[in-house]
Amino acid sequence: MRSIWRGAVSFGLVSIGVKLYSATEDKDIRFHQVHAADGGRVKYKRVCSIDGEEVEYSDIAKGYELPDGQVVVLTDEDFDELPLSTRREIEVLQFVAQDEIDPIMFEKTYYLEPDGPAARPYVLLRDALENAGQVAITKIAIRQRESLAALRVREGILVLHTMRWPDEIRRPDFGFLDEDISVRPQELKMAEALISSMTGEFDPSEFTDDYREAMTALLEAKQSGGEVQQVPEVEDTGGAVVDLMSALRRSVERARGGAGDADAEEAAPKAPAKKTAAKKTPAKDTPAKDTPAKDTPAKKAPAKKAAAAKKSTAAEKTTADEPAAKKAPAKRARRSA
Repeated sequence: MRSIWRGAVSFGLVSIGVKLYSATEDKDIRFHQVHAADGGRVKYKRVCSIDGEEVEYSDIAKGYELPDGQVVVLTDEDFDELPLSTRREIEVLQFVAQDEIDPIMFEKTYYLEPDGPAARPYVLLRDALENAGQVAITKIAIRQRESLAALRVREGILVLHTMRWPDEIRRPDFGFLDEDISVRPQELKMAEALISSMTGEFDPSEFTDDYREAMTALLEAKQSGGEVQQVPEVEDTGGAVVDLMSALRRSVERARGGAGDADAEEAAPKAPAKKTAAKKTPAKDTPAKDTPAKDTPAKKAPAKKAAAAKKSTAAEKTTADEPAAKKAPAKRARRSA
């Protein structure tokens, strides 16, 4: 067990150093809210109701709403300034008989362990309480909350029961309490006989949590039957980094001309641009033919025109090709002259 509080029991002029441990634990089977399709955990965000923005945990404070709707905001510094004289002290106020405390006032139970060299005064208080048959009424502050507490002995250990304040106990207000309801003596005797026949010593081990046992059996049956889902652990920041790196990698490949299958649709429109550039190459050669400074053989010009005529269709011919075709005979005429 791990101690949750550390302080001292103040008993007159005696101070007993102690550690506080939770004496009970919940055995309920806890469930998480998950996505029914894939079993992923459902998470919630802290969102401000005014601006709709997500609020970091460090920016969250505690607020008390007034009857008129206004809110008083308190910070951690405000709580630290509150006077809690019993912050690290269990102050013994008085001793009473245990049957004078109504169990409705009990809230939570803790074990007390002597801290360091406090074992001797610890045993002194324990034996004195046990011999007197009394419980000590004390005050303790745990997690910024001051509570009444009853200190008693159980199996050689000092046990502390935190208690409700009197104004926290509700008063029952039921209509049948004001009605005059009577029962017949025969019915009362029969009920008393039934109680007498069912009377016995209380042994908590004889009672079981049937619902928890049935739920445990159901979960084990589903597990053995293979009705489980393997949910991969995905970190919030890790997923964002992977997506960013993937996007950057695709961008680099696209810039280098190595687009993958995922970018096929974007890479396709670039193909016609390359083909158009390839078709412009012969057009650049055409002005070179018109330049008289170059001494090109007469046989090469018709050969290039014949190859271009076979590869090109009638729809791809441009008006720029026609002047080039007409100028070729003129050049041959001059050379022949």
